[in-house]
Amino acid sequence: QPGDRVLLADGAVELRVVGSEQDVVQTMIVHGGVIRTRSGVNVPSHRLTGEALTDEDRAAVPRALELRADMIAQSFVRTAADVEALRALLPADGPPIVAKIETRQAVDNFDEIVGAADGVMVARGDLGVDLPFQDVPMVQKRLIEVARQRGAFSIVATQMLESMTTAVRPTRAEVSDVANAVLDGADAVMLSAETAIGDHPVEAAAAMTAICLATERDGADDIPATFLPPVANHPQAIVHAAHALTDAYPGARAIWCFTRSGTTAQMLSLLRPKLPIVAFTPSPVPARRLTVRNAVIPLVLGTNHTGEPLIKRMEQAARAQDLIPRDEQMSVVLVTTTPDPGGVNRLELHELNEAT
Repeated sequence: QPGDRVLLADGAVELRVVGSEQDVVQTMIVHGGVIRTRSGVNVPSHRLTGEALTDEDRAAVPRALELRADMIAQSFVRTAADVEALRALLPADGPPIVAKIETRQAVDNFDEIVGAADGVMVARGDLGVDLPFQDVPMVQKRLIEVARQRGAFSIVATQMLESMTTAVRPTRAEVSDVANAVLDGADAVMLSAETAIGDHPVEAAAAMTAICLATERDGADDIPATFLPPVANHPQAIVHAAHALTDAYPGARAIWCFTRSGTTAQMLSLLRPKLPIVAFTPSPVPARRLTVRNAVIPLVLGTNHTGEPLIKRMEQAARAQDLIPRDEQMSVVLVTTTPDPGGVNRLELHELNEAT
């Protein structure tokens, strides 16, 4: 409508609508600039009508399943019903849905959206043009915290190392931005243009990794404290006990869990323990899906050693990935859970490297 603001390429160019007809919108350039082919177009979210899933989206779902996509990110989610509409097109075992939070409506309805989705992406590009840009940092913090309390993982994305689309090093402000996402408690940070069309994709990925590792190492005390939801069942009780044991026994160096679906590792990750969580799983599918979870290192555990104890098979797999220091005493907390009535939920403390 006349007077509306239209932004191109995450706000690089601003237009103002001066007139509109059936198929033509006339605009005036407010701030010009360079835009690339297939850059995004942002219109006021209250102008968006109709279903969130387009016919093209629905047609793409079978192809995504055929390609065995580990996750599906849903753009411009506005309500929980949008997520549920996509969920209805997927099999019961996934893939998980990541709701992209890009509009004011999504922020307003976030509590319902995060309950319907498996994870959320704070997509600051479009969000920063639908909201006042100065509001985005605090919105990001709130969304991450609510997601963790509701059991969903969170991804922070867009323009994190934007200068590295052309430069070989990030700006100091970008380094601080990535570090603050870690300190906010995000499960993952994501590169976009930097690796999709940038001149230095490998360097950008290496820089992002280095920033995250340094922040986790030196800023552990500043990351949000552990959130302990009420215990509702036996698996949750075991996971809470495992977390308490890592605090009570300083010799523990890692939490190991065996998980077929990934649920045990997900529960552990939500508690934000100070130790790495090594998730052993017999299938590569949950292993790949777990990579987005905070502190989780997934390992596929082969099934060709059926006669050996589980802890021995785990130790062999961990050694193959250099996750056990050589010639050094190491204790691990071992967790296994099951939702089945009468199933065994285990919590054990194991000493490794005693006979290497």
